Amino acid sequence: MSGTLYGLGVGPGDPELLTLKAHRLLSAAGVVAYPAPDSGDSFARAIVADYIPEGAREIPIVIPMRVERFPAQDVYDAAAETIAAALEAGEDVVVLCEGDPFFYGSFMYLFSRLAERFPTEIVPGVSSLGAVTAVARQPLIARDEVLTVVPATLEEAELEKHLREANAAAIMKIGRHFARTRAVLERLGMAERAVFVSHASLPQQVVCPLAEAPEKAPYFSMILVPGRDAHV
Repeated sequence: MSGTLYGLGVGPGDPELLTLKAHRLLSAAGVVAYPAPDSGDSFARAIVADYIPEGAREIPIVIPMRVERFPAQDVYDAAAETIAAALEAGEDVVVLCEGDPFFYGSFMYLFSRLAERFPTEIVPGVSSLGAVTAVARQPLIARDEVLTVVPATLEEAELEKHLREANAAAIMKIGRHFARTRAVLERLGMAERAVFVSHASLPQQVVCPLAEAPEKAPYFSMILVPGRDAHV
């Protein structure tokens, strides 16, 4: 009998935001896989480092972190083969995913490769969006307003189109796209009610009006534009 593949959302960074179910599964895990940069430590692993059992086999999924494109599909193909071998041997495999596995989560790429072959369970986690609105103390939508979630990686014209039509918005993946994203919001008259958040739930978190945000945004940052009915 094959093992079970678990996609565990580990939340935005604060270990106390890990769900009880994720903690239970991780504490009993024999094999733990997680995304890791090609330089530095894995953020997903760091969140739950105290809960990984001693002696558990670890499978880092090393993803190059650079501007130019890299063969990401090859990385996930290779990781899926390694994880499949453990599952075929009857071992359960817990895969850590920052935030929630299916909300811009890296686990979805393993899911598409393995879920039809092996028993698979998704354990949802506190998403980055939930964490950001909480630390910003900012409701996003109310009544009949509609929330638009957009990645800042879109082409500028496409980004502006989505934001122009939005009642409220959460703009993710800011990083090196911060300056042009802020410029779009200013053109649309949305900047005055926008909130900048980085490293939500972590000791170094920053929460401020967009007008007071630093010139450069880290990878773990987001801009919230609350709907007018929810704006406080």
